[in-house]
Amino acid sequence: MSTTSPTIAVRKAKSASIKTDAVVVGLSPGSDGVTLARGTEELDSAFGGKLAATFASVGATGKADEVTLIPSGGAVSAPVVVGVGLGSGSPTEEQVRRAAGAALRRLAGKATTVAFVLSSDEEPGYAGALTEGTLLGAYAFDQFRSQNGTKPTKIQTVTFVTDKAPDKAVKAAVARAEAIARAVNLTRDWINRPASDLHPVEFAADAKAAAKQYGLEFEVLDEKALTKGGYGGIMGVGIGSTNPPRLVRLAYRSSKAKRHLALVGKGITFDSGGLSLKPPDAMPGMKSDMSGAAAVLATVTAVAELGLPVNVTAWAPMAENMPSGTATRPSDVLNMYGGKTVEVLNTDAEGRLVLADAMVRAGEERPDILVDVATLTGACVVALGHKTYAIITHDTDFQQHVQQTAARVGENAWPLPIPEGSRERLDSKVADLANVASDRAGGALVAAAFLAEFLPEGVRWAHLDIAGTAFNDGGPFGYTPKGATGSSVRTLIGLAEDAAAGDL
Repeated sequence: MSTTSPTIAVRKAKSASIKTDAVVVGLSPGSDGVTLARGTEELDSAFGGKLAATFASVGATGKADEVTLIPSGGAVSAPVVVGVGLGSGSPTEEQVRRAAGAALRRLAGKATTVAFVLSSDEEPGYAGALTEGTLLGAYAFDQFRSQNGTKPTKIQTVTFVTDKAPDKAVKAAVARAEAIARAVNLTRDWINRPASDLHPVEFAADAKAAAKQYGLEFEVLDEKALTKGGYGGIMGVGIGSTNPPRLVRLAYRSSKAKRHLALVGKGITFDSGGLSLKPPDAMPGMKSDMSGAAAVLATVTAVAELGLPVNVTAWAPMAENMPSGTATRPSDVLNMYGGKTVEVLNTDAEGRLVLADAMVRAGEERPDILVDVATLTGACVVALGHKTYAIITHDTDFQQHVQQTAARVGENAWPLPIPEGSRERLDSKVADLANVASDRAGGALVAAAFLAEFLPEGVRWAHLDIAGTAFNDGGPFGYTPKGATGSSVRTLIGLAEDAAAGDL
């Protein structure tokens, strides 16, 4: 699937003499050019105290994500010294992640071994941030490139060089970051695969393989079980495709758990819009409409790998939304799981239908917290753009907690409301409610109001609309590649850690 991730090592060594293809140092803006990050004294000495001046002389400014390469000229063992911008001020862990990712992306195809200079005074937080940024920045999806195609040289080993041997805290920070990066990159792998290679059946099989690998509970309902069980939302969306839908349950259980977190992710493996057909230029990116399901499934694998004392269950309703003679029609009424009826006025508002069934089912296990994740609305993209996802809920305290967790792990999120009267805009003349309002105003907010109708009673809930952040159609930046991003995975893992610590 994705390019094999480099091996991470932290060891005491001399940065000037370590054998590597490139050694990376941090740069910040300075009054006379750039300032070297802490821990670089040995390298600077090897350059006669002029390393910063050398970088400045070739245009380095130290701004965030800027990468500058200079030949060492034999001053140190590495043939190339790389300066990566950290931005102004004392660098945060997110700045370190971004810098590491930018450096790894720049060195792809140019090096197989890379060393970062890490001050021991900054451990273990920066060691974890370097690890995360490195593994996310090194990501590349080349599954469908032929052997005759262009594949860049892979970076195989990344070493963090310090002036003392790593202690347990550093090793633990690195191991945690590796687990998180694996989950994000697994999410990216699933999203990047073309829809012809990842129908609901294959997606469910991949989830089963992950369950086996990480010792998780696994359950899948096929189209017969979904029909018999009354999952009208999932079946109503998937019935127009020759590739039948699935509902996957992936669960991690801890004997020490005091909290139960349920995660529900939208898994539309391709969204044509159904009979409410999308315009042609809107379809190529619709292989990513299963990003929410990918995120929640991968999150559970990370929670298992970290061994957190919390119970986490992921629910992934999977369907392919296609037009055909059997497809759901605008004006059809669906009998949802749990008993409510929904009039479908727009078959392109399908994500909320599969989520609703899964949310009701998730509630039967009585979780304390439920978070749903979905590439749900274009309205959210209009409101927040492509680098910020929405947090929508009636619970303002939980909304703030999710936003703070997102900021802590390096993801941008912003709260949106469910205004009074939003539910009334979904009134139907023939069913309990309609799946869309009669006008497009506040589409992301009305969609959240729809989902709130299917919430289990007494459960804390937040809806994350990642429509703008799940897939990057622009150029890469920091540790974010072009294509699938893995948006929300780190926030979900952070919430699981908070629940495990009793903070939720």
